[in-house]
Amino acid sequence: MVKTGKKIPDVELLLTGNKTAKLSDYLGKWLVLYFYPKASTPGCTQEGLDFKEAIYKFRRQSTVILGASRDSLKAQENFKAKQEFPFDLVADTEEVLCNAFGVIKMKNMYGKKVRGIERSTFIIDDRGILRHEWRGGKVKEHVQEVLDTLKELKKKH
Repeated sequence: MVKTGKKIPDVELLLTGNKTAKLSDYLGKWLVLYFYPKASTPGCTQEGLDFKEAIYKFRRQSTVILGASRDSLKAQENFKAKQEFPFDLVADTEEVLCNAFGVIKMKNMYGKKVRGIERSTFIIDDRGILRHEWRGGKVKEHVQEVLDTLKELKKKH
C-alpha cells in the first residue's frame, strides 16, 4: 500500500475516452487522484462538480485531476459526459488501483456490511512521490482544502 513520502506504484489505468495510461505517464506534473464510491450518486457527483469548478486553479498549478471508482468504463463515460467533467475518470473494475492505494473498506449500507471504496484523495508530486492523503473524507469544502494543501506542498518542493 502507498505511503506518504514514497514513490507510488506504476499501475496501468483504463481512462474515459477508451484510453490507457500508467501512473508514470503523469511524471513531470502534479497529480490529484481522488477515489469515490460510485458514479452518478449524489455525493460523488458533487465532489466531481467541485473539482470541475476548480479545474483552472489546478491547471495553474500544473496539476492533473483523475477521479477513480470501480465502475465500468461505460458508467464512467456516461458520468463524465453528463456532468461535463474536464478531466478523465478511471474505470478500476479489477480494483488494481484501489488495492494499490488501500481504499477498499468494509462499510455499513442500510445496516448491511458491504465492501466499497472509502472516499479518499491523494496528492502525488511531479516525481511520482505521494505527498498528502485524505481518507474517509467528506465532500463539503474538500476540493478547496486539496487546492490549499497542493499550493503549500508546491512552495516547499
